[in-house]
Amino acid sequence: MSKKNVNKRSRKYRRRRRRRIIFGIEIFVLVLLGVGLFGYMWLNNVMNRMQTQDLDPTKVEVNSEVQQNIEAMSGSQIIAVAGLDGRGAAMDGKDDPDDLRNSQNSDTIILVCIDHDNKEIRMVSIMRDTWMNLSSPGVDYDFAKANAAYNKGGPEGMLSMLNTNLDLAIEDYVSVDWKVLADVIDVLGGLDIEMRNAEVIWANDYNKDVSAAQGVDYEPIEYNEEEDNEYREVHHLTGAQAVSYARIRYGGGDDALRTARQRTVINLMMQKVKSSPDKIPAIIDTAADSITTSLSTNEIIQLAYNAVSYSMGTSYAFPFELVYGQHVIDALGVDVVIPVTLYSNVTELHEYLFPGVEYTPSSVIEDYNYYIVKQSGYGESSIDSVLHQGPGSSSTTQVAGTEE
Repeated sequence: MSKKNVNKRSRKYRRRRRRRIIFGIEIFVLVLLGVGLFGYMWLNNVMNRMQTQDLDPTKVEVNSEVQQNIEAMSGSQIIAVAGLDGRGAAMDGKDDPDDLRNSQNSDTIILVCIDHDNKEIRMVSIMRDTWMNLSSPGVDYDFAKANAAYNKGGPEGMLSMLNTNLDLAIEDYVSVDWKVLADVIDVLGGLDIEMRNAEVIWANDYNKDVSAAQGVDYEPIEYNEEEDNEYREVHHLTGAQAVSYARIRYGGGDDALRTARQRTVINLMMQKVKSSPDKIPAIIDTAADSITTSLSTNEIIQLAYNAVSYSMGTSYAFPFELVYGQHVIDALGVDVVIPVTLYSNVTELHEYLFPGVEYTPSSVIEDYNYYIVKQSGYGESSIDSVLHQGPGSSSTTQVAGTEE
């Protein structure tokens, strides 16, 4: 059969070809719209599973002098991330001597600083035992461990504590049951972490509770038992094992080193997300039901974009200069962490969070500083003799308590 000759210059041919092109473009646009609609519906469904909680602005306190200078701090966005004790989920129908079922202590509080000017993300862990005033400025002194604020006043109470004790103006928070971190780490394929033998032993002990809360079988971390406690080795950890590692507060270093472990885990997770962005949908899907936040859907999407596109900067634990242990117990009658001094620590915190912004601590910080020095006996003359773990420290793993 002979091939029919087609006059490609004819008007009829050009019209037919144009219709085909238009039809092809229409199909392409419809496919794009379909994919976009599916993506929007999926994202909307996932975001709806998150517990969005509008904060009561009348309950979130900010020191008046800070309120007047918020514009100067606008280059860095600060979000408070609270890790709540998730063991209560496993308490139904079981003995609960520690009242974990009703506990809402924020045993992890991290200030996530999104520096838009420098396209960098920095983190500051607030040590859970830091002695902070949970009452309103000028009303009363109700100093207690920082991790009690969420339990006492919810997210507004936690933000008010951070704002008034640190001269900040944080408006947003994210709280997450720490057991979901184990699920997310499993989605990422686990983490490789160098651990001392002593840390492995403690992590295995914590892992019994973490595995139960996560609903997985307990799997101990294997280690070389012929070596001593200080022997170091890289271990590939599952989600439950990695979270157990992050919860260690014994074996030297107490909460100072525990906050460093927490930031190590978060940093490694961020690195894995950057190298495997295709896992972000699965991560969001896994974590959605366990997140409570004041952020809107659009804000969460923007934060996710920043997390992938911004670089990860340094991270530290607050207080930067501190004292804890028997000296504090003898002075106050409670086992807490004392900033030495609050005035100098808050000044250093602002230099770290808001580089280049002029700052003088407010009258509230001066008042709290005086109270802490008077009660504990640790003032400016003690700064050089206590633990330093902040910017410029010779070792980020220095963890011993003060010896005098």
